[in-house]
Amino acid sequence: MTTLPQASRAVLPALDADLEQAVSYARAEKALATRRAYHSDFTLFESWCAEKGVTALPAEPETVAAFLAFEANRGIRPSTLTRRAASIRYAHKLRGNEPPTNSEAVRATLRGIRRSTGTAKVRKAPILAETARAMAQAAPDGLKGLRDQALLLLGFAGAFRRSELVALDVTDLEETDEGMRVAIRRSKTDQEGKGEIIAIVRGSVNCPVKAVKNWLQATSITEGSLFRSVTKGGRVGNSRLTDKSVAGIIKTYARRLGLNEADFSGHSLRSGFLTSAARRGASVFKMRDVSRHKSMDVLQSYIRDAELFRDHAGAGLL
Repeated sequence: MTTLPQASRAVLPALDADLEQAVSYARAEKALATRRAYHSDFTLFESWCAEKGVTALPAEPETVAAFLAFEANRGIRPSTLTRRAASIRYAHKLRGNEPPTNSEAVRATLRGIRRSTGTAKVRKAPILAETARAMAQAAPDGLKGLRDQALLLLGFAGAFRRSELVALDVTDLEETDEGMRVAIRRSKTDQEGKGEIIAIVRGSVNCPVKAVKNWLQATSITEGSLFRSVTKGGRVGNSRLTDKSVAGIIKTYARRLGLNEADFSGHSLRSGFLTSAARRGASVFKMRDVSRHKSMDVLQSYIRDAELFRDHAGAGLL
């Protein structure tokens, strides 16, 4: 989807190699997950346009508005439709075309969809501390079980986003007397890679530090990616787990505990840590030290959920 305006190629043929490098840098402007989502969204739009016999790039505002209406009628959520529109906008801007999403017709369509269908988010269930411990204890013997234990406990203890968790290398970890220091080289809120370090405290029942050490010692992994694929035969591969793998592992252990796997997602470890910490009365600032939230409003929502019934104004009235 990322290309250069055709006029640029025609006018500057001698700069092809540098222009291709510019394309690479332009792609890096967005996070990998965002680029994947935009590519998927625009491919979907192109396919729909091909079926309707209309042009996808450049697209007319009426085409985009009709596409969004079609998607809304399929039950696609407003938040996803907003991202679809953003992907169409981004593709046009990269080609040097006026984005059709600037049109009032498209904006009005999106506003109307939001008013008609609502914008409340469907929130997945958090994996609370007791559930995280139960999941770790349900891990089977063998290398896959050791990996899953380490992934679940570290993911919970560090309130990791799943993309951050699978991006960890062995060299990002440093054991200390108190626990473990983990370097997060890049994250959703740190796209320029300034990096941050968080602390992982030791556990008395299920220790994330011990779980990670058990995984590394059993596999003799000393460098490269921390979490890797494990075959059914118990052989550790070189390929790094994907963020989708994290969601799959979480759902697998939810089933083992007799829970509804559809209630959980890759975000459940992160939200579970924050909810559990809030229930124990942790300071919002200490929670942010781990979660690295830029928005206090988002972080406060976990505290509100955890304290929904605490000191309730209606307690004792009836």
